[in-house]
Amino acid sequence: MKIPDQGHDMNNVIDFFSKKPFQSQQEKRFIRLAPELDGLEMLYSNDSSEDKLYSLKILAWGLRANGEVTGLVPWLDKIIACTDIQDPLNGQFEGYYDPGIDEIFFDSPLHKVVEVETAAEYYEYESDNPNDVVQEIPDLIGTHAVLSDVDKKRLSLFEVVSWRLTNDGIIEGMLINDKKIESTPVLPGDNCLYPAQEHKHFKYFFQHHIANKIKSKDPEALAAISMLVDDG
Repeated sequence: MKIPDQGHDMNNVIDFFSKKPFQSQQEKRFIRLAPELDGLEMLYSNDSSEDKLYSLKILAWGLRANGEVTGLVPWLDKIIACTDIQDPLNGQFEGYYDPGIDEIFFDSPLHKVVEVETAAEYYEYESDNPNDVVQEIPDLIGTHAVLSDVDKKRLSLFEVVSWRLTNDGIIEGMLINDKKIESTPVLPGDNCLYPAQEHKHFKYFFQHHIANKIKSKDPEALAAISMLVDDG
């Protein structure tokens, strides 16, 4: 829904769900994505291991409406900006890492900033429909979605084919509906894809190394995911 701003201060309009000013929410929404192609990672820490850093592969770089560019990672049940991760229990952003040259840095790399800004300027996408698809990029880091059927006490893992950015700034992980496949391989934008977040049994996103542990029935991984699902 588009809210007119005829002479009104939009900072006085509060988003019903987030409880934050509508204008600040609009300015922070993502308007363009650039896939990460060189294996850059996000570093984070948490209170359970104060002297240890963990890493996650970066999915893409996102341009916000306010001009900010930040790395994006699958984080629990959504895609989140690396710099927004500030949960002491689950993790806090500590910087970016380039494993190829063993370098830590804190600002988005210039070549990605230029790429995503140039693409946004070139396409100049405008629409009043919040559900319009602005962009869809392939998943290049092996992300899986975990679906939990509580009644059957069963966990299922599904590969995320792509990530779809809609006009309201939402980023959705796209899964395959096997019943709707008309041709293979299934590529981004295929009609058989649907958003994981819309599935009633969707729980979390995991990158491939965790997903592989779950597939191989690693006891520690299974215990951890069971605990997460139970808490959810």
